[in-house]
Amino acid sequence: MVKKELLYTGKAKKVYATDDPNLCIFEYKDDATAFNGLKKGSFEGKGVINNKMANFIFRLLEADGIKTHLKEELSDRETLVEKCEIVPLEIIVRNVAAGSFSKRFGVEEGTPLKNPTLEFSYKNDDLGDPMINTSQALAIGLATENEIKELSEMAFKVNESLKKIFLQIGIKLIDFKIEAGRTSDGRIVLADEISPDTCRLWDAETNKKLDKDRFRFDLGEFSDVYFEVWGRLKEYYGNN
Repeated sequence: MVKKELLYTGKAKKVYATDDPNLCIFEYKDDATAFNGLKKGSFEGKGVINNKMANFIFRLLEADGIKTHLKEELSDRETLVEKCEIVPLEIIVRNVAAGSFSKRFGVEEGTPLKNPTLEFSYKNDDLGDPMINTSQALAIGLATENEIKELSEMAFKVNESLKKIFLQIGIKLIDFKIEAGRTSDGRIVLADEISPDTCRLWDAETNKKLDKDRFRFDLGEFSDVYFEVWGRLKEYYGNN
């Protein structure tokens, strides 16, 4: 597979065209950002861990019947994916109150929610990725009614799968955000990545934060927890 021109540079990865118009290559960077890019940092090897971890998790989700854009891991930092048009909605599922949810609704962080919640934000850096409801998303043409229904169903299915995956390695899934894409033949597939960049993950016994909040709030051990989560996944699922 021949890597061609750079199509897009995001916060955590670069996207390249290939000699196949239906495929592209993700190249993961070591960069970290928070607060819509206002805080920036990095650690060596982060891109390698996120590339491998995202692909590993996507394969586990695919085994549970969830369609993704993943095709093939090409190298430590590069992955071949099906080219798709990203739906401009970030899809957020929460199982436990934390972060902005706690601030908005005055619910103490760590409070289990009576049911998983689903939120959308408009994927637009210039606007700061504002929260948006389904009526507003339909009104400005970000997705169709059928697509929003499909995205919602996918999000809850991903949530159930991820909760089981992480609980097996002693980690609670607090919340996460995912993205989805439209393929050339009109299918909706899970896209982008799932990693400690996109999930809140707490140790099931100690509630130690094992995700990007360690960078976001200067808690230390930023690189250590990424290695820890990846190590737990490999140790358990590599032998099962």
